[in-house]
Amino acid sequence: MTRRTEWPDGPGRPERPDRPDSGAPSLPRAEQGPPPGPEEQARAICLRLLTGTPRTRKQLADALRTRGIPDDVAQEVLSRFEGVGLIDDAAFAEAWVESRHHSRGLARRALARELRTKGVDPALIDEAVGQLDADQEERTARELVERKLRATRDLDREKRIRRLAGMLARKGYSEGLALRVVRRALEEEGEDPDLLEHHLPDL
Repeated sequence: MTRRTEWPDGPGRPERPDRPDSGAPSLPRAEQGPPPGPEEQARAICLRLLTGTPRTRKQLADALRTRGIPDDVAQEVLSRFEGVGLIDDAAFAEAWVESRHHSRGLARRALARELRTKGVDPALIDEAVGQLDADQEERTARELVERKLRATRDLDREKRIRRLAGMLARKGYSEGLALRVVRRALEEEGEDPDLLEHHLPDL
């Protein structure tokens, strides 16, 4: 005869007596203590947002305002965070410039624009983008064009120039630098300088 499998607490098992409740009885909401105040809420929000990702003071202030934290409470909490180094807009700006220039090839103008949208003080922006000198910026522009050259070889000369210079412009490079770098890259590739003169003045 096949023995019937019996699951715990399933059919075929005698009912168990009620178990004593092993946990403490839940307290009514009114007896659990008062809800956290605005200052405690602000600290919790800032700590959560700063976990794993640096933020500027303005980014955190905007987040606190969105969550209904009074401005005076928010400013006091943010100042405390600054005092202990949890908020550091100068370090944020320097790291942003280093990362975005090397990963995306962004020029100083584009980097400054991004930092302004994050609320970084203009003096701190100037100091951060000052890490990139003109020579470094031009080297990066040349690397960007060299990587793009092969993908434009099927285009006519004018379209190639437009495509390459436009790519640099979108990354914040000035028109003069962009055209100079594109001209040099095309000449090194074998383009006739006299033909390029028609499209690119000698910059």
